[in-house]
Amino acid sequence: MQYMDYPTFFLVLSFFLTFIYAFTISRSRNSRLPPGPYPLPIIGNLLKLSNKPHRSLATLSKHYGPIMSLKLGSRTTIVVSSPDMAKEFFHTHDQAFSSRTVPHIARWMDHHKYSIGWLPAGDQWRKLRRITKEYIFSGQCLDRSEQLRTQKVQELVDHISQCCASEKAVNIGAAMFTTSLNILSNIMFSKDFSQSFSMSSEEFKDAMWGIMEIGGKPNLVDFFPILKFLDPQGLERQGNIYGKKIFTIFDEIIDQRFQRIATSSTLPTINDALDLMINLQLKDESEFNRKDIRHLLLDLFVAGTDTTSTTLEWAMVELIRNPEKIKMARLEIIRLMQSKENLVQENDIPQLPYLQAIIKETLRLHPPAPFLIPHQAIHDVEVRGFLVPKDSQILCNVWAIGRDPKIWSDPETFMPERFLGVDIDYRGQDFELIPFGAGRRMCPGFNMAHRMLPIILSSVIHKFDWKLQENMRVEDMDMDEKFGLTCPRNEPLLVVPIKL
Repeated sequence: MQYMDYPTFFLVLSFFLTFIYAFTISRSRNSRLPPGPYPLPIIGNLLKLSNKPHRSLATLSKHYGPIMSLKLGSRTTIVVSSPDMAKEFFHTHDQAFSSRTVPHIARWMDHHKYSIGWLPAGDQWRKLRRITKEYIFSGQCLDRSEQLRTQKVQELVDHISQCCASEKAVNIGAAMFTTSLNILSNIMFSKDFSQSFSMSSEEFKDAMWGIMEIGGKPNLVDFFPILKFLDPQGLERQGNIYGKKIFTIFDEIIDQRFQRIATSSTLPTINDALDLMINLQLKDESEFNRKDIRHLLLDLFVAGTDTTSTTLEWAMVELIRNPEKIKMARLEIIRLMQSKENLVQENDIPQLPYLQAIIKETLRLHPPAPFLIPHQAIHDVEVRGFLVPKDSQILCNVWAIGRDPKIWSDPETFMPERFLGVDIDYRGQDFELIPFGAGRRMCPGFNMAHRMLPIILSSVIHKFDWKLQENMRVEDMDMDEKFGLTCPRNEPLLVVPIKL
C-alpha cells in the first residue's frame, strides 16, 4: 500500500516544487522591474489614474523616478518621463521597443493588420513607411503641393475676413480642422472634404470626429482582454459604424478613379496621392492592394487633421493670453513681408525664428499626443539595470518631459524666447522635445506638419488681431484639456477677429 502511494507523493511534490519555482521566478522578475506603486489584485494600479492620465503619471514619476512600472489591469506598463530615458528606449534600444501595443479599438475591421501606425516593424510596415516617405511626404511631393496649401490657407483668411465684417466669433479649432482636412483631402484626392468652416453635420467630418472620440476613451477591454467578446462600452460597435462610413466614402472615390482609368485611351496621369497608390496597385496588387490603400488613407487623415488643429488652437490660446508675444510675432512677419497683402510662403519660414519658437513652445506645453503612440517590447530588455519584460507597454510621457523644472526654467510659463539662439528642435534628435516621437516609429507625417503649422499660424496673426467675446477676461480662460487621441481644449476657443 505504501508503494502505491509513491506516484501520488511524487505528483504532489512535483506540483509543489513547480509552484514554488514559478512564484520565486515571478518575484525575481518583479523585483527587477522599475519601481512603481504596489498593484492591487486584478485591477493593478488603475485607481492611480485619473481622467487625465498624463498628469497622474507625471505626479507618480516625481516619486518613483523617470522609469516607472505599473500594472494596468492585466497589462504591465513602463512609463518613461525624462529625455535620458526616452533616448535609452527610442535610440539605444530602438529596435527592441519598435513594436506597438494595439488597443482593442484599432482591431475593428482588422485595421491593425494594415495600419502603418499599429503594425509591428516588419516587412509590411517597412513597405508602407517607404510609400509614405517616397510618394506622399517626400520633399519633392510636398514642394509640388505647396500652391495647394497656400490656396487653402487663403480660404481660411477669407473666412476670417467675412467674420470680421459681421463681427462674428471664429471657432479656431473648427476652422483649423477644416483647413487641415481640406489640405489633406486635396493632396490625397484633389477635392475638398469640407465645404464649411463650422462643425456642421458633414458626413466625413462627423465620422472622423467619431473615430477620434471613441479612440480616446479608456477601454476596459484594453485592461481586461477577457472582456473583448462582451464589448462592455460598445466602443467596438461604434468604431465599426464610423469605420464603415469612412471606408464607403473612400471606396466611392477609388471606384471612380478605376472607372476613369478603364474608360481612358491614354495612360493614367498622376495628379494626387491616390493616383500614385492606384498606380502601385496596378503594378503589383500583391505588393499594395485596395485594403492597404483604404487603411493607409484612414491613418493619414486621423494623424494629420486633429493633431494639427489641436496644436494651432493651443498656440492661439497662448498668444491671446500673452498679447506681447503675438505682437512680437506679427512685427517679425511684417518686417519680412513688408506688406499685409501677401501670405507667408513656406520658404519664408526659416527667416521667422520667433514664429518657429512659438510653435516649439506650444508643442512643449501642449503636445498633441501626450504619450505618443504606445510602444511594446519585442523581448525582455535590460535598461539601466531594470527589466523591461517582453510584451510590456511603453508610455513616453512627453507632456511630463515638457513641464519638468529640471529641464526647463519656469516650465509652466509660455515663453517662446527660450528657443531663440538654442539648437533644440522637434525632429526626434533632441529628446527633451519629441512631440512627433523619435526613432524608427517617429510620425511619418512630420515633414507635412513642419510645413503646415507655421504657414497657417502666421496667416492668422499677420492679418488679424483677436479679442475675446464680450464679458470674458483673459484670466478667466479655461486652460483645461480633454484626454484622448489628442489633448484638445476642454472648451473650444471662440474669438472675434479684427482686421489689421
